[in-house]
Amino acid sequence: MSNNGNTVLGILAGTAIGAALGILFAPDKGSSTRQKLSDEALLAKQKIAETAIDLKDRVVSTASTQKQTLDEQVESIVSNASYKADDIITSLENKLKDLKMKNKQLQKDKIA
Repeated sequence: MSNNGNTVLGILAGTAIGAALGILFAPDKGSSTRQKLSDEALLAKQKIAETAIDLKDRVVSTASTQKQTLDEQVESIVSNASYKADDIITSLENKLKDLKMKNKQLQKDKIA
């Protein structure tokens, strides 16, 4: 994202500088040249503003997408952990049931 922004900014700056130099070296009246420079500066400012808005929108979109992906991953991890916890609890309950049965059997064997 940073390289794209720098590239676009470099292109815009180069275009603005090239246009300004072209106007300065063109044979024309001073007032006309100043007006052209002003117009070109305004145009460059608008292009930079549009580019900045576009980059901001892309960053917001990317951040939103990444947040959504992260939320989905966290939800998946929590869900998997919940299922695993249920499996562990079920296994422990079964072992406890087996131990109770063995204990009952041992108590019956002692009495008999």
